[in-house]
Amino acid sequence: MKNLPIATLLLALTLPVQADWDDDPWGDEPSALSIHGFVEAAAGYRLQSNPVINDDWTLGEARLQLEGIYQGDQAEWRIKLEGIGDGVADEPRVELREARVSFPLGERADVRIGRQILTWGTGDLVFLNDLFPKDWVSFLIGRDDEYLKGTSDAIRLSWFGDRVNLDTVITPRFNADTYITGERLSYFDPGRNQIAAAPPRLRGERPSTRVSNAELALRLYGMTGASEWAVYGYRGFFGQPTAFDTASGNYTFARLNALGASLRGPLAGGLYNIETAWYDSADDRSGDDPFTPNSEFRFLVGFDREMTSNFSVGAQYYLERLQNFSDLEANWPFDPAVRPDQNRHLLTMRLSWRLMRDNLVISAMNFYSPSSRDYFIRPTVQYRFDDRLQLNAGIHLFGGRHEHSFYGQFEENSSAWTRLRYHF
Repeated sequence: MKNLPIATLLLALTLPVQADWDDDPWGDEPSALSIHGFVEAAAGYRLQSNPVINDDWTLGEARLQLEGIYQGDQAEWRIKLEGIGDGVADEPRVELREARVSFPLGERADVRIGRQILTWGTGDLVFLNDLFPKDWVSFLIGRDDEYLKGTSDAIRLSWFGDRVNLDTVITPRFNADTYITGERLSYFDPGRNQIAAAPPRLRGERPSTRVSNAELALRLYGMTGASEWAVYGYRGFFGQPTAFDTASGNYTFARLNALGASLRGPLAGGLYNIETAWYDSADDRSGDDPFTPNSEFRFLVGFDREMTSNFSVGAQYYLERLQNFSDLEANWPFDPAVRPDQNRHLLTMRLSWRLMRDNLVISAMNFYSPSSRDYFIRPTVQYRFDDRLQLNAGIHLFGGRHEHSFYGQFEENSSAWTRLRYHF
């Protein structure tokens, strides 16, 4: 069970040291403890054969989730535990998705300690200043979108002022993304200049656990009129092992500092959002090391509006611009044809129809890069039989002109998937 001792210890440290056994917690008052969860069956099948992975199934799971919440007088305890039978990985596993305690610290501050899911920023499935862990495997194979957000063993302190608020997140030990390793999904390897898969499994050497490697994330935010503004700061590491240590022959996580800002509010009957971020690649500020990510400027603008009753459209434009590109170009050791472009442009469009009193939702979230000429199309259908039983199905269609592009590399991982979930 991944990192269970740390999260459990953080939770245990916050438990009351002495219980008042004289009080009867089971009287006429509503119980402070609530338990609920769901069972889910999920399956995903490739739309075409993959020559480097000898398995047509991308998803085959039976999942049980139990969530317990205890609302005490001074604190709230929450634990979310999952048992998973995974037919693709051919192994059962238990995952601790959340184990945290929240309590006030004075009149203007709250503290949350333990394993938790953190998120901020304004993008729709596009992330600039949200540098908390992501589970890209779950996102690409058809698990529920909630699993795109990974878990952090962290301390979150929130301070609320009259006009300005501040969130501070400290993660003592670096929490990486769940990235593509080649076991379930293939990927493009520029070193071999081809689509690759496990074995060998792609592994990243994580930073050692010491104070100087702790992650720090800050968000200062407030309201100006009807619009919400935010300023972000981050000190830590890139979430994926995109650096390579030529001395040890290991992939590593490069150091990252980031600054950003966002603005979101009403406009023309809809909602707009603007977000920017500056990524400072602290291990290669000159940009001449091709084995370390370059610094980047990122920009996002989006607009979402209900066009007619129960039909909404959301569109985004996103830019990644590499800094010191001429130095990267001069020192690129692989085939020039697979070198990253200085500017990567991405357009997204989400279409959503809500029918049958919202029991049927048909949507499509589509990604297209005019610079890379690749795409990711995600049509989905959700049908709710009643308050407990829900069916989801969809297609993940990848493609592109070049197999080394971001979405083009996943073309042979295109799949159809379905999930049936029962809540209790």
